[in-house]
Amino acid sequence: MDRTEENRQEYKELQRRVKREVSKTKQKAYDELYTRLDTREGDKDLYRLARQRDRDGKDVQQKVDKIRKDEVRKALKRMKSGKAVGPDDIPVEVWKCLGEAAIEFLTSLFNRVLESERMPEEWRRSVLVPIFKNKGDVQSCSNYRGIKLTRHTMKLWERVVEARLRKVVEICEQQYGFMPRKSTTDAIFALRILMEKYRDGQKELHCVFVDLEKAYDRVPREELWYCMRKSGVEEKYVRVVQDMYERSRTVVRCAVGQTEEFNVEVGLHQGSALSPFPFAIVMDQLSEEVRQESPWTMMFADDIVICSESREQVEENLERWRFALERRRMKVSRSKTEYMCVNEREGSGTVRLQGEEVKKVQEFKYLGSTIQSNGECGKEVKKRVQAGWNGWRKVSGVLCDQKISARIKGKVYRTVVRPAMLYGLETVSLRKRQESELEVAELKMLRFSLGVTRLDRIRNEYIRGTAHVGRLGDKVREARLRWFGHVQRRESEYIGRRMLDMGLPGRRQRGRPKRRYMDGINEDMKLVGASVEDAEDRDRWREMIRCGDP
Repeated sequence: MDRTEENRQEYKELQRRVKREVSKTKQKAYDELYTRLDTREGDKDLYRLARQRDRDGKDVQQKVDKIRKDEVRKALKRMKSGKAVGPDDIPVEVWKCLGEAAIEFLTSLFNRVLESERMPEEWRRSVLVPIFKNKGDVQSCSNYRGIKLTRHTMKLWERVVEARLRKVVEICEQQYGFMPRKSTTDAIFALRILMEKYRDGQKELHCVFVDLEKAYDRVPREELWYCMRKSGVEEKYVRVVQDMYERSRTVVRCAVGQTEEFNVEVGLHQGSALSPFPFAIVMDQLSEEVRQESPWTMMFADDIVICSESREQVEENLERWRFALERRRMKVSRSKTEYMCVNEREGSGTVRLQGEEVKKVQEFKYLGSTIQSNGECGKEVKKRVQAGWNGWRKVSGVLCDQKISARIKGKVYRTVVRPAMLYGLETVSLRKRQESELEVAELKMLRFSLGVTRLDRIRNEYIRGTAHVGRLGDKVREARLRWFGHVQRRESEYIGRRMLDMGLPGRRQRGRPKRRYMDGINEDMKLVGASVEDAEDRDRWREMIRCGDP
């Protein structure tokens, strides 16, 4: 047939006619079937139809591979030693000591659980321990987080299931919590650079930090099953996860004893190895229609930050988020949700949520790092010093013990105290005064540990050499360059690369310019004799920037 316009139209008309006839025929067949099923003679047909549909569902939805030994081996390797045990008092170290015999037994056990979709009844019992959040009134129950202590064998089972779910479900790029190759540093870095760009361009940036009330505890389980199915999770795994939550019982243990056992019928298990990923699935589905690309929307589990160039737009986006979450029975906390404006002009106003003013702040603790509206990091340095002293006090019994050698004290300091002081500092460019503030605090800790005062007139270099602890300023520089090299080696779509390459119209204000992240990086590279091109070779870059302890 010639492909003329007339023939094409005739073909389309015939196609529409055939579709209508097929639809009519199918509808007629269904009507006859349901009419026949409604009679006494149709009972056998009804039973046959039910069996066939069940068989079809099993063929399509329930065919899953058996658990392999290498899956159990990987799950066991990921389990950390020295963790609190569940009601059976059997630590994961037992399975690690048994070697291949444990792998074979656990593989067989997990396959029986997978096939039957029923885990042992003993696994349903747990112990709930309230942990203080280190903020607010110590006598207020709302300032405690309940952590469930479950059997380590069940945690292994959860890790096996979680690994399989991760292969099936793809979580949006805006989610940074518990995702491979992502961490808090990615989100902190993206937000800091975004704020820096808008500050330099003299443009307003509006940020709302959304807080969800008892996010893990409020997740409706029916919503979890729905989101898992919508994300493409096989029905078999949905039922396996459902079984983990069925008839779950717990007791609360505290300093004065423990309560009687009671049922847990809502929310996800805090402290579970599996819970973070199903929660990410729920957040992924709930935010599907309202989230924007990073960095305008970023999530770390239930920590959400929404950014926009205008107050009206960020207010509108906040309302859309509220509606999307609360229609699924997740609640936005009015008292803890906060608003920040970068490079604010007079009369910018504030943001409202359902007619109620959102608290406006000049600084916010985002994922453990203090963000200031003016783009500075002075408050963050003070917080790092405070975090260092908190860590020092926790191990002061060791650090101040005269019977323990200075080398061991230095090792404890490098392991416990220094990481707390370095957290998040790879994302900022410090001034000399701020580096000095960190080093002064560090030397006070080292002098206390070694039983030395300034009146003894012992030089700082000797103190560091005795404790085998290098300068904290050098360690900050090393961490900053290490992070910069990591960003440079990532793909061009990576959020850190996109933020550094982001161009923004506008001019920097007159006078002495504000210090930028790349200013610090350029100074650091000049100091170690490195260039941006050197970052492509990871081993060479690490060798160039390394700053060892004495």
